[in-house]
This record gives sequence, C-alpha cells and structure tokens, in this order.
Amino acid sequence: QVQLVESGGGLVQAGGSLRLSCAASGRTFSSYVMGWFRQAPGKEREFVAAINRSGSGTRYADSVKGRFTISRDNAKNTVYLQVSSLKPEDTAVYYCAADVNTIIVLTIAEYYDYWGQGTQVTVSS
Repeated sequence: QVQLVESGGGLVQAGGSLRLSCAASGRTFSSYVMGWFRQAPGKEREFVAAINRSGSGTRYADSVKGRFTISRDNAKNTVYLQVSSLKPEDTAVYYCAADVNTIIVLTIAEYYDYWGQGTQVTVSS
C-alpha cells in the first residue's frame, strides 16, 4: 500500500508561482513512476506531468510545457511540481499519483495505481 499526501496549493494571482509537493509512504519510492494530474470543475481529470524512477526522464502536457517543472527527491520520498506563469485556466485540484508496475512514463490516469487526495490551486485573473 502506498499513501500519497499533497501540499502546497493555494490562491495565487495570474503570473504567479507555487510549488506543489507530494510525500509518499513506503520504502520503494524510487521504484515508482510518479505523475501529476489535475481536474477542474466540470471537466475530466487530465495529465499534467510525470517523471521516471531516477528523475532523468519527464513528460509534460502541451498546455504546461515551459511553465511547469516536475522533479523528485528519492531520499525524501517526495515528488514536486513547480508551477509558474500561472493562468486562470490552471485552476484545478492537483493530484499526484504513483505507478508501481511499469518503468516507462505514462500519461494515462488508468495506469496509475495510487492517488493522493489532491490540493487545490486557484488562479485569479
């Protein structure tokens, strides 16, 4: 069982930045592919970013490329999402997720096995 706890969300003005964190339980965090997804009101959950087990490989949704950066610290069992140049359309609940079964970085939510409770990011115009 893997438990994920997100933090760092909040209310920010357009153009601002936040750093989201996701702390994971378990001894084998370094063997998980980690991802961030988001869900805005009335919309489906969508992929944001993901990172491979070592942190050497990442993938991003086109809508966040150049603005968001995913990273991880395996010694701290934590994955981060630096969100910058925020836009009102980035407003959503942001979830981190762990894929414990595959070694490649996937963008489809159904492949992720464990999910956090989410952290709200609200961007005002």
